[in-house]
Amino acid sequence: MSSHISNNRPNPDQVLLDIADYILDYKIDSQLAKETAHYCFLDTIGCGFEALTYPACTKMLGPIVPGTIVPNGAKVPGTPYQLDPIQAAFNIGAMVRWLDFNDTWLAAEWGHPSDNLGGILAVADWISRNNLEKGKEPLKMETVLEAMVKAHEVQGVLALENSFNKVGLDHVILVKIASTAVVGKLLGLNRDELVNALSLAFVDGQSLRTYRHAPNTGSRKSWAAGDATSRAVRLALIAQKGEMGYPSVLTAPVWGFYDVSFKGREFKFQRPYGSYVMENVLFKISFPAEFHSQTAVEAAMTLHGKLKELGKTSEDIKSVKIRTHEAAIRIIDKKGPLHNPADRDHAIQYMVAVPLIFGRLTAADYEDNIAKDERIDALREKITCIEDPQFTVDYHDPEKRSIANALTLELNDGTILEEVVVEYPIGHKRRRSEGIPKLIEKYKINLARVFAEKQQKIVLQHTLEYEDFIKLSVNDLVDMMV
Repeated sequence: MSSHISNNRPNPDQVLLDIADYILDYKIDSQLAKETAHYCFLDTIGCGFEALTYPACTKMLGPIVPGTIVPNGAKVPGTPYQLDPIQAAFNIGAMVRWLDFNDTWLAAEWGHPSDNLGGILAVADWISRNNLEKGKEPLKMETVLEAMVKAHEVQGVLALENSFNKVGLDHVILVKIASTAVVGKLLGLNRDELVNALSLAFVDGQSLRTYRHAPNTGSRKSWAAGDATSRAVRLALIAQKGEMGYPSVLTAPVWGFYDVSFKGREFKFQRPYGSYVMENVLFKISFPAEFHSQTAVEAAMTLHGKLKELGKTSEDIKSVKIRTHEAAIRIIDKKGPLHNPADRDHAIQYMVAVPLIFGRLTAADYEDNIAKDERIDALREKITCIEDPQFTVDYHDPEKRSIANALTLELNDGTILEEVVVEYPIGHKRRRSEGIPKLIEKYKINLARVFAEKQQKIVLQHTLEYEDFIKLSVNDLVDMMV
């Protein structure tokens, strides 16, 4: 007796249809979302410019075949490269993520929605240059901002209730899904083609989190998002050629994503797609540190000042207690040797020790020449983390979205300093008015790392004001930055 499997092709999974309908039909009416996207662009591209000062990043950039220049290709800001949109997306995506300094979204899943800018900007620039070649109008930066809002929303809403890290998958799967969606629209895919492209992204192999966790933490975490957003561009281009999709990619018994990769569970959704994520996104403004530690670093900076007032140094510290949330303990509570910068910027003990000792935390502080200071490892051993259940609850509360840390220092002479509690980092929506001027200052500093003063002034003149920025042609903006 045999059991036959039905070969009737099903309707596409509702998750695919919902994303496609949102991407193609939803109008972004939120001025807050659009203006936040403008700041997000400035911050994200600035993070890429800072990364260009690190040879570990720049060695990853450029064409696959050295010397290749693509006619009407996408240009990579801050570099001389002009590439096909797939490789350009990898370049831009790797740059903006390299130093772990671009925006963050924290929920059941974590991630960095501005990672999608790699695919968005590369494709928008490539389309614009080819449009001009054909006598058509280039795309405007307003289109890029709208694509950013929607990419943030797809990645962030999927992340709210669905933990990919708990099944061992890296959050860059969401970069691939979101980038495929928005890049597909930029390329002019119709609804069926976009659904096909999204199915190709889900049926693809997905990255493991191996490279983010001890004992394997390594630099792939700095280019994984570039890889994901570039793969999205490739899949969208494949779908544009009419390649078929896989309608029940999520729900197919045995062979679908839910059964193979999500322990048989279906995705859950807290809210429909709109503009919530961009409006509430978290900016990393003060410190290039894994976001669950941002408030801990801010508290450590405050305590460094208190130590100075008392005439004390880090060597007078007997112990440091960190009250924190569950996600921080799971990701960055790390003892033992730290082998490379990627290891150090995911260790809360390291990220607290450095400001307690030096009164700063910069990207350079993760490098070997700083890490070899024996005081850092000595202080790391004195730092312990404990979960505060209320911090964990507030972390998941959609009305709060706090990322709280509280530090208590005990000194060798028995003195216990008053606990310093920071619930919301400076990049949080609740601290926007305080954070945006610092974000702009960060952008200006990053421009100065790459461009001469004259070019800096030209870029600032055209990019700081929202109304001027959205009217820029994409290719003109990129040309200012090469």
